[in-house]
Amino acid sequence: MFPSVLAIVTSLFHWPTFGEITFAGFENYAALFEPGSEFIPALVNTLVFTIIIVPVNLVLTVAMAFWIAGSRFRRLYRVLFFLPVVTPTVATAIIWKLLYQPNGLIDWAASLFGIDLPNLLATESTALLAVTVVIIWQGFGYNMLIFSAAIDQLPTDVLAAASLDGAGPLRQLFQIKIPLLTPAIFFASTVTLIQAFQIFAEPFVMTAGGPGTATVTVVMNVYQTAFQGGELGAAAAPAMVLFLLILAATFVQWFGQKKWVHYE
Repeated sequence: MFPSVLAIVTSLFHWPTFGEITFAGFENYAALFEPGSEFIPALVNTLVFTIIIVPVNLVLTVAMAFWIAGSRFRRLYRVLFFLPVVTPTVATAIIWKLLYQPNGLIDWAASLFGIDLPNLLATESTALLAVTVVIIWQGFGYNMLIFSAAIDQLPTDVLAAASLDGAGPLRQLFQIKIPLLTPAIFFASTVTLIQAFQIFAEPFVMTAGGPGTATVTVVMNVYQTAFQGGELGAAAAPAMVLFLLILAATFVQWFGQKKWVHYE
């Protein structure tokens, strides 16, 4: 509680790393939305990251969890897909940066099909998508494991009764299995949403927010303002805006769950 209160108080002051601390009121917040402010593209990029990552992650992980559930090697697959989650994020970002480099492995693979790729991390139109692929790949195993565990706990008597009633595989999937998985989907979507809003390491290591401001995020903007610009008060303001966004999104998730989450 105390760190949150301190962050709110800090955002209301001109608070240089070295120098006199003066009261600023809401000047730090007003400066976020001035023309030329880096916060605006950072906020847009953060929202784009979130809008792409959350649904793509959920759809892919649910589909993969169902596929793994019917495999003889499901335990092996779960371990393999979970490995990127426990791999240090910085190490993962560096490896993918090398893969994306001109004449790297991805360029070589594309050339086999006659595709001439641009410098994916240095081109504004592709940089954000390239970083998004890495984030989805690394976080894939976490939700996949959650859904795999939930699928293993599906009540077999309900599925057997549905089969006796003539429900085919697709009908069972969309009318029985997925509704029974909604508590797990609610948990995974909430956690993934919060993580997406807080993206920092991957774009910071791979592109440093570039080219231009194509991949800068709100957390990166906070870091640059505080530790590179030396303005703690100006850095606390975007942090508070991000906190309010996450809080609002979480409340929407929490109160909206009553309409689509089915508890046994």
